[in-house]
Amino acid sequence: MSHVLVVDDDPVIADLVAFRLGRLGLEISVESDGEAGLAAARQLRPDLVVLDWMMPRMNGLEVCSALRSDPDRVLARTPVLLLTAKAQEPDLERGFAAGATDFVAKPFSTRELISRVTAALPPGSIPA
Repeated sequence: MSHVLVVDDDPVIADLVAFRLGRLGLEISVESDGEAGLAAARQLRPDLVVLDWMMPRMNGLEVCSALRSDPDRVLARTPVLLLTAKAQEPDLERGFAAGATDFVAKPFSTRELISRVTAALPPGSIPA
């Protein structure tokens, strides 16, 4: 079973994302700020991180950059999906430069979220 780490400081969004992805048969962990999210990623080694950009203590770009510079390289290869209201072209450039794999703009469709999560995970990661 694939493990997805959801990091978002808005509990309504975090719960919605966790619920929808959990219904796919994915194991879900949730953190509410960047520092806690980075610590959880280091401990859990998730298969995917769904990451908000604007959060307290450590923003999503800082978390993404830290994942990409992981010394043992495991987290450096973990797909990171930025779930953010910052989706203008310069924002996308900054996000990709920090190491994001993909973006979902807020407000978002859960269908789009599921499609992008499915595309980011290896084939067969989501139970049939």
